[in-house]
Amino acid sequence: MTDTIPNLETLTFEVNDNVGLITLNRPESKNALDLPMRADLTEVILHVRENQNISALIITGSGGAFCAGGDLKSLSEERRPIAVNRKRVQDLHLWFRELVDLELPVIAAVDGPAFGAGFNLALAADFIFASPRARFCAVFGRIGLVPDLGGFFLLPRIVGLQAAKDIVFTARTVAPEEAKSLGLIRDIVPENNLLPHAIAFAKQFANASRPAIGMAKTILNKSTELDQRALSEMESYAQAVCLDTDYHHEAVARFLAKEPLMFNWDKEKIK
Repeated sequence: MTDTIPNLETLTFEVNDNVGLITLNRPESKNALDLPMRADLTEVILHVRENQNISALIITGSGGAFCAGGDLKSLSEERRPIAVNRKRVQDLHLWFRELVDLELPVIAAVDGPAFGAGFNLALAADFIFASPRARFCAVFGRIGLVPDLGGFFLLPRIVGLQAAKDIVFTARTVAPEEAKSLGLIRDIVPENNLLPHAIAFAKQFANASRPAIGMAKTILNKSTELDQRALSEMESYAQAVCLDTDYHHEAVARFLAKEPLMFNWDKEKIK
């Protein structure tokens, strides 16, 4: 199955074998996030959310870069009123929250710089694969800014509070080896195999239950914010829904008949 969205200005989108692929495509600016790219991302993410045939989504960049962050040219324009600046940042979250909460596995394939908002865009993924030349940086402090695009929410949840302070306060570059030791990335993959590896990894979710993974992701994303009682209520509702799905009933029937399950990660080749 192939699925495309026409008239995208700053990125490409396609679906093959139920895997969606977003490629940021402003190589002349190292795929910096300008306003047209934000609009394109909004359109694609909402499309993916509604397309039940997509089992996983990959985000990558073109031209040897993932995303260099916000477009500094727009930031260098004449000063805008504080309320206007606040609204511009608020508007980022109209699409970014949809990406973080997207109820399917999201994979970032990072080659080259993932700086500033580009760093946080990668953190929105559930799995990050990085090439040896990938570099991560919460660069905001270098120009007197604080992290935006969900950095305050995502980074400390992934690496812990002290490590997040280190990364944010120093605004230093984090190489792949350190990123892996911090739990930021899943693995380091040679750049010539990075996207094929991410695609093969994504395809392993083709036979998984999208409702089960989607609800598990939603609850896990809330797990540090809610108390045990609230989480148990979310758990009971989600499990009741999953128990009523055709997928679950077929899986139980297969198990009782000693037939192979449709989804068994331990039997797959890509780990």
